Amino acid sequence: MKTVDDAVWFKSSYSNGNGNCVEVAYLGDAVAMRDSKQHGTGPVLTNTAEGWRSFIASVANGEFGEL
Repeated sequence: MKTVDDAVWFKSSYSNGNGNCVEVAYLGDAVAMRDSKQHGTGPVLTNTAEGWRSFIASVANGEFGEL
């Protein structure tokens, strides 16, 4: 399995370039997330791939309110 040190980070295609974005990296069976303003100096959250899919589905279904 890849580690965070091996991660290839990307931003959403919806990013508007203002620096307020989340970056995501796929690590095999896990997904890592970080604040793009930190560029590797801040904390990294990881979750299982299934947990990530569930989170994205919840956001898409509006379960966290209006964004």
